[in-house]
Amino acid sequence: MGLLVESLGLEQFRNFREREVSFSPTTTILVGRNAVGKTNTVEALQMLTAGASFRHPTPSQLILAGCERARIRARLAGDGRVVDVACDITPQRRQFSRNGKHCQAADMPTSLMSVLFCPDDLSLVKRGASFRRAELDGFGCQAAVGYSKLLAAYTRAIEQRNRLLKDESPDLSLLSAWDSSVAVGGATLLQARVRLFGRLREKILDVYGSIAGGEVLTCTYESTVCDDPLALSREELAECFLARLEEVRPDDLRRQQTTVGPHRDDVAFAIDGRDTRSFGSQGQQRSIVLALKMAEVLVSEDVTGSRPLLLLDDVMSELDETRRQSVIEFAQSGIQTVVTTTNLGYFSDELLGRSKVVEFGE
Repeated sequence: MGLLVESLGLEQFRNFREREVSFSPTTTILVGRNAVGKTNTVEALQMLTAGASFRHPTPSQLILAGCERARIRARLAGDGRVVDVACDITPQRRQFSRNGKHCQAADMPTSLMSVLFCPDDLSLVKRGASFRRAELDGFGCQAAVGYSKLLAAYTRAIEQRNRLLKDESPDLSLLSAWDSSVAVGGATLLQARVRLFGRLREKILDVYGSIAGGEVLTCTYESTVCDDPLALSREELAECFLARLEEVRPDDLRRQQTTVGPHRDDVAFAIDGRDTRSFGSQGQQRSIVLALKMAEVLVSEDVTGSRPLLLLDDVMSELDETRRQSVIEFAQSGIQTVVTTTNLGYFSDELLGRSKVVEFGE
């Protein structure tokens, strides 16, 4: 079964002076009007499982106004184990711990992974490529050991190369050295990302077919380096990447940025051969995102052997009845789920009777 969230404690975090919340092993519904702390509670849960927040706040933004520090903590229990996780926050930093011992943010998912579904995600298909890359990388940082280090190292190398490209008279020999560093790190990251995407794609297609009335979806990873990054060895891919960097160097110098690499890749979805970014209906685009989130849950279970925590932040009001029911049925298949809402009318009496309802107010 794996670990489940038993309780959460919030101290001087966001809008809370102090708050304790306990959770059902199945579904917990956080209900209340807007701006009372429901999403802040979900954010705390995500930080203690994913090691990061979907809001990308600075540490000082997490602290209650007028206070010097904040603390969030959760008790995870299951399989005869108890794990206490926490994050102590000052205006300068966040310090994570597990059972009282300091650890890195990247270590948090090794206790319990989480998958977040929020309203902003519903426009993922039609937004810019950076959002789809961020979705893949965010999941990769939880699901694959070492992924976050690969991503951070590659990002630093790209930043250094871009800084050099912005020089008035770039040192071309130094640029060649950075090309090599970018190519090696980028090849490793690219193969890790494409392998992860392959696992997700299989689940996405299955789930989409089950919720979209037989429509056939295709999804493709679009690499700016080569057509099939997994058809090459890591060394061959690095050589291919290096050749691409040399090929586009004049354009990179003119534009003062690196125009090829994993940081410029995309994921494309198509239905009946038509790109859903341009031709998909809103319903189709939302069904794709729903399928992606469900796929992340399923792949998480494949990777860890246990189901992740599913966080649904105010998405029920954004979905039509059919898709809302798909989410509810999926969540009821043995996944610990935390849902926020302003309206309990989105849920059946039968579901409410089987769920823990926690009210939020002033």
